[in-house]
Amino acid sequence: MSKNTIIRGTVLLTAATFFSRFIGMIYTIPFESLVGATGGKLYGLAYGPYSIFISLSTVGIPLAVSKFVAKYNSLGDYRTSHRMYKLALRLMIITGVVAFLTLFFGANFIARIYIPENAEGITIEDVALVIRMVSFALIIIPPMSITRGFFQGHQSMGPTALSQVIEQIVRIIFLLVSVFFVINVFNGTITTAVGFATFSTFIGALASVVILIWYWHKRKGYLQANVQQQTVRRQPIPTSKLFKELFSYGGPFIFIGLAIPLYQQIDAITFTRTLMGMNFEQIFIDHAFSNINLYGHKLIMIPITLATGTSLATLPTLTKSFVDKNKTLLFQQINQSLQMIVLLTLPAVVGMSILSHEIWGAFYGVNSYIELNGSLLGWYAPVALFFSLFTVTSSILQGINEQRFAIVSLAFGLILKSALNVPLMRLFGPEGAVLATLFGSFTTVASNLWRIKAAIGFPLRQLLKRSVLMGIFTAIMAGAVALLNYGLSFIWTYQDGRIENIIILLLTVPVGMYVYLWLSYHSTLIERVFGNRIRFLDRFMKRG
Repeated sequence: MSKNTIIRGTVLLTAATFFSRFIGMIYTIPFESLVGATGGKLYGLAYGPYSIFISLSTVGIPLAVSKFVAKYNSLGDYRTSHRMYKLALRLMIITGVVAFLTLFFGANFIARIYIPENAEGITIEDVALVIRMVSFALIIIPPMSITRGFFQGHQSMGPTALSQVIEQIVRIIFLLVSVFFVINVFNGTITTAVGFATFSTFIGALASVVILIWYWHKRKGYLQANVQQQTVRRQPIPTSKLFKELFSYGGPFIFIGLAIPLYQQIDAITFTRTLMGMNFEQIFIDHAFSNINLYGHKLIMIPITLATGTSLATLPTLTKSFVDKNKTLLFQQINQSLQMIVLLTLPAVVGMSILSHEIWGAFYGVNSYIELNGSLLGWYAPVALFFSLFTVTSSILQGINEQRFAIVSLAFGLILKSALNVPLMRLFGPEGAVLATLFGSFTTVASNLWRIKAAIGFPLRQLLKRSVLMGIFTAIMAGAVALLNYGLSFIWTYQDGRIENIIILLLTVPVGMYVYLWLSYHSTLIERVFGNRIRFLDRFMKRG
C-alpha cells in the first residue's frame, strides 16, 4: 500500500464531508429565517432521539465492517469479507425496521421527557409529531451505511464520498422547498414545517441508496474477481464466530456515534427546566437552546468535519499496520492523524471564538439576541477541537484493538457533563452548559491519549511538541485578527447588520488564514505533518 494512501483517502472523504457539512450549515440561514428559534429548538429536539436510534440500530456495524473487511482482505481472505457483508446487511435491515417502529410509536413518551408540564410554546404533541416524521429514515440508513463501510474496507472512498454529497443535496433541497411551501403557500404551522424538514432525512437517504447501487454494479466484476482468484484456503468461519468478532469491533462504535447526541440529550433534558427555574423568559431559552443544539452547532461542525474524514480514512490503514505488526508505520499514521486535526482545527476554532458575534450576525442576522448568540458561539467553538480529537482517538483505539476503552472514556466525559451541567448553568446561565460539555469532552480526549500511549507505547512527545508550535502560530494569528477587527470597529461593528458582518469577515478571515499558513509553511510545519510539500502553497509563498 502506498504511504500516501491515508492522505488520498483523507482528502477525498474530507472534501466530500466538508462539502456536505458546508451546505448542511448554509441551509440553516434560510431555515432560521423561516422557522426562527422556536422551530430550531423543535428540530433539535427531534434529531436528538433520532441520532441515538441510528447508533443503536446500526450497533456500530458500518465502521466495524470497514475494519473487518480491511483485516480479512489484508489476509487475502475475500470470501469471508463478502460473507460478512451479506450477513451484516440482513441484520441492518431488521434492526432498522425495529428502530423505526420503536421511535415512531414511542414518540409521545420521549416528548414528555423533554417538555415540562408548565412549559410555554412548544407542546408535547409538537415534539412527538416531528419525531415520528424523522423516524422513517431509520428504515433505510442502517443498510445504506453498511454498504459504505464495505467499500471503505476495500480502501474505496469514492462511493461514500459521492453518496453522502448527493444525499445532502437532495435532503436540503427537499427541506427548504417543503418548509417554504408549508409556511408561505399553505399557511401551515411551524410544527408542520419542521416535520417536513425532518422527513427530508428519509428523502436524502433514498438518493444515497441509488448512488450506492450504481457503484455496486460498476464494481461488481472487480469485487467478484477478488473472491474467485483468492489463493487463501481455509474452513468457513462459523456465523456465530463471525458476528462475535464483528460485534467486538462494532460495540464501541455505537458510543462514538452517540457521543455528540448524548451530550446534547443532557442539555435537552436539563436546559429548559434549569433556566425556567432561574426565571429566564421562554423566548430567551429557545434562542439559547436552538443555538447550542442546532444553529451554533452547525457552525462548529465545519471544523469537526476535518476529523470525520480523517477517522474514516485512517481506520482501515491503521488496522492493517497493526495486524502486520509494523509499529514504525503505525506510529507514523497515528501521529499524522492527530497532528492534522490540531493543525487544521485549532486555528479554525480560535478564529471562530474571536469573530463569534460577526459570524452569527453574518449567518443569522442581527436582532435583540445577537449578544446572547454571539457569546454562546464564542464559548462553544473550542468544543469542536475536542469532539474532533475524540473522533480520531476513538478510531485509533479501535484500530489497535483497544475499542472497549472508548466506552470507558466516553462514560467519564458524560458523567462529568451530567454532574456539572446544572450547577454551571446556575452559576453562568446558558454558557454553563457549554462549559460542562468542554470539560467533559476534554476529559474523554485526555483519557484516550493516555490509553493509546499505554497500550502500544506510542510516544506523545512529537505530538505535544508540534501542538505547542501550532498553538504559538494560532496565538499570533489570533492577535492579528483581533487587531484588525478592532481597527474595523471604527467603521463597522457586528451590531450594524448582516452585510457589515459579511464585510468584516471577508477582511479578517483571509488575513488570519494567510498569517497562519505563512507561519506554518515557512517553518516547514505543514510538510512535516502532511509528509510532503503542499505544492499549491509554493506558488504564492516562496521559501528560501
